[in-house]
Amino acid sequence: MSGHIAGKSIVITGAGGGFGSLVAKKAAALGARVTLGDIDLAAAQGVADSINAAGGKAQAVAVDVRDLGQVKALVAAALDAFGRVDVMINNAGIMPLAFFSDHEAAYPAWERCIDINIKGVLNGMVAAYDQMIAAGRGQIVNISSIYGNFPVIGAAVYGASKSAVNFLSESLRVESRGKIKVTTIKPTGVPTTGLSGTVVNQAAGIGIVAHNMPDFMEMVGEMAAGTFPPERLDPEAMDFASLAPEHIADAVIHAIDQPWGVSIAEVTVRAAGDHFVL
Repeated sequence: MSGHIAGKSIVITGAGGGFGSLVAKKAAALGARVTLGDIDLAAAQGVADSINAAGGKAQAVAVDVRDLGQVKALVAAALDAFGRVDVMINNAGIMPLAFFSDHEAAYPAWERCIDINIKGVLNGMVAAYDQMIAAGRGQIVNISSIYGNFPVIGAAVYGASKSAVNFLSESLRVESRGKIKVTTIKPTGVPTTGLSGTVVNQAAGIGIVAHNMPDFMEMVGEMAAGTFPPERLDPEAMDFASLAPEHIADAVIHAIDQPWGVSIAEVTVRAAGDHFVL
């Protein structure tokens, strides 16, 4: 199935970089009209400018997803510019991994995580809901994580936030079936998205990789140094070790590039040779 993106109006939060910017560029190249929301307006504007320079249609809007009013204004900007919102992609998020023993240092980041990862996603869903229901069709795409599958040490708050995303997504799917499609995307490990910069305690990553932690840290170190075997960074290889952001973006594009009557409800994307347990 393909050819179902052209002409769609797509709103993306966290679109100034990472998955969000890649999805915006890929969707625009397929003929979508994209509204890029980000707390960093300059970053989002840079992405929009590159899309427009390539012949696409894009606009950038400053938005703090923690504020429902700002998210509603983001959706309103898409309505004003493109007449409707067909797809709302709630992508903005942070990953403050930390142990409970790190609470003194981690608590402010945990509060921000709850506000962005849970409240921000809810705000995006609410902001787009009325227009989609009135139109009789729409799609919500929420970026979750394998951390939301079940609890592991070092990820209590982050994992809980992604579990909440899963719960919100499924609840809306059940309530609005036949009018709003809901897709939950669950990435595994994608080191180059910038999320690692929001980790509070790097050692907290042990919860998701368990006994593979030494191998995983060695891989990350070698990748940073440029000494990791290049053949293991080839997605054509069965032992491909680490996903690139574009693989997640491609999963999002696949989910929205469907006929209106076909809903890709949940997608987990892994590298075939990664070291993740979940």
